[in-house]
Amino acid sequence: MRVILAPDKFKGSLSAPEAAGFLAEGLSSVAPELDIVLMPVADGGEGTIDAVVASGFTRVSETVQGPTGETLQADFAVNGKVAVIEMAAASGLAVLPDGRHSPLGASTFGTGQLVKAALDRGCTEIVLGVGGSATTDGGAGMLAALGATFKDSAGRHLPPGGGALSTVTNIDLGGLDRRLGGVQFTLASDVDNPLLGPDGAAAVFAPQKGASEKNVAHLENALERYFRVMANALGTAAVDAIDAPGSGAAGGTGYAALAVLSAKRRPGIEVVLELTGLADRIGAADLVITGEGSLDEQSLFGKAPMGVATAARAAGVPVVAVCGRSTLSADVLRDAGFAHSYALTDLNADTDYCMKNAGAMLTEIGATIGTRLATRGKEEENSYV
Repeated sequence: MRVILAPDKFKGSLSAPEAAGFLAEGLSSVAPELDIVLMPVADGGEGTIDAVVASGFTRVSETVQGPTGETLQADFAVNGKVAVIEMAAASGLAVLPDGRHSPLGASTFGTGQLVKAALDRGCTEIVLGVGGSATTDGGAGMLAALGATFKDSAGRHLPPGGGALSTVTNIDLGGLDRRLGGVQFTLASDVDNPLLGPDGAAAVFAPQKGASEKNVAHLENALERYFRVMANALGTAAVDAIDAPGSGAAGGTGYAALAVLSAKRRPGIEVVLELTGLADRIGAADLVITGEGSLDEQSLFGKAPMGVATAARAAGVPVVAVCGRSTLSADVLRDAGFAHSYALTDLNADTDYCMKNAGAMLTEIGATIGTRLATRGKEEENSYV
């Protein structure tokens, strides 16, 4: 019997590969005859590099500028001509020094440096996963790292960050790296917000990055000015991208990707399923186990476990969810396609305990699932695990 283990990360506790490993340890301890395949996943944000590396991509480390200008090491992944860049690695909340937000000054320059590093390796297909960013600069920093220039009315180069875009009067894209024209970009994002307005990058996401109400108003005005100057520089493509789903992703980095890099937006989990090969291999499995730290209402809208469940259901393969905690009822989970679910909080209601002991608890749950598989007939397995 083949079991595919395709969990996402358990945020704050385990990476996706670690979660898969602990589940595998538990399963094999009681059912060593199982053919266990580890295929950790992600939804296009943090953990995407881990997921594709586990499936055969090569991890590459690059020295880049962090979101507030500090030097850091950021990883991306390469397989042949394909590169996967996780924006959070270079420009994310998780790499802010001491966690200090910089809502007006945080820049995507480091993400652009990763794109350039991928170009240097000869990549002609680049996937840009944009979850977890610390920035609201409309992707201007990323474009600057690739050769664009942004100046004020006095001809001075703008300092980094979205706040400075309030004074931009000239955007010159003529210096963009010529190699970009031969690259197919994919924007891996589940965010469908536009760049501007009450549902836009500043209004919705900037407060999560430390922006005050005054900061949000400043960033909204700055991004609007950025758009107008970009429209003068780029024309129709800039105008068409302004309300395109995903243009507001990652503080407007989606806008730069769509308008300037001609990226195609796709759901993050769909991209990851394809890159890891899970979409093709799932039909040959007898059971799929997926999950993440928290199964909740948000999980039902594009998160990794739901994407895995949808693919499994389409292939006629039963899927089980394993999570740290769940706020979803059994009926909702069944309607979502899960044959059964297991939560760490079912073993111990103390969430702090569960986070600290997630590995051992996942091993225990893996053993429970393995015992059920070893003692049930296949017909029963496929209906309830």
